[in-house]
Amino acid sequence: QVQLVESGGGSVQAGGSLRLSCAASGYTSSINCMGWFRQAPGKEREGVARIYTRGGSTYYADSVQGRLTISQDNAENTVYLKMNSLKPEDTATYYCAAGNLRATWCVGAGLADFGYWGHGTQVTVSS
Repeated sequence: QVQLVESGGGSVQAGGSLRLSCAASGYTSSINCMGWFRQAPGKEREGVARIYTRGGSTYYADSVQGRLTISQDNAENTVYLKMNSLKPEDTATYYCAAGNLRATWCVGAGLADFGYWGHGTQVTVSS
């Protein structure tokens, strides 16, 4: 089993920045793909960014390309999501997810591909 705990959410004004963290514990050697998803009220959960932890390949949704950066600290079993130039439409609950996927599958992985999920952290961006 793998446990994921997100932190770093909060309230910021448009144009501001936040850094989310996702700390993994448990059988972390079993996972090699981690991602960030978000869900706004009344909307479906959508993928934001993913990283293949064994090689560092990353993927970003078009809506966040250039503003959000996913990174990892393998020694700390932690994945980060640095968010710059935040917009009100970025307001959502952000979830960390992890799974064991091939590298080529990780970058295109969807909700159903991840077996482990955190409880989420709220990000609110005001205009």
